[in-house]
Amino acid sequence: MRSLPLDRETMIMLREYIDRGGPELRSGKQLIFGIGRGQAWRIVTECARKAGLENLVNTETGKVHNISPHKLRDAFAVRAMKLDDSADGTRLLQQHLGHSSFDVTAKYRKISGTEHNEWYKRLWQKDQGNG
Repeated sequence: MRSLPLDRETMIMLREYIDRGGPELRSGKQLIFGIGRGQAWRIVTECARKAGLENLVNTETGKVHNISPHKLRDAFAVRAMKLDDSADGTRLLQQHLGHSSFDVTAKYRKISGTEHNEWYKRLWQKDQGNG
């Protein structure tokens, strides 16, 4: 089982939903929302449309993707890595996403050509000061 942090407001809404009988028992598993994958996908895409969210564009390939639960998850992971790509940040993201392998999480840690060039220049700048 995986634990995820939730803010107080979300916890209150979930508690109210559960108190109203929210979760369903299906095939021996208790499902919080009792919906299938297809229905969840439709809900996410409809909410994104109503919220005026634009399609996601892969900055490397230019490919346009419709908003889906998986693409939102990917966008979250990329944003998390941009904010904190340290070893601890990557480990926490791995735990948050439920990945068993570090390599699966590390795919979100892409380095752009600009970042690579800046890193390389910094290496030489530090070296020149010590020479």
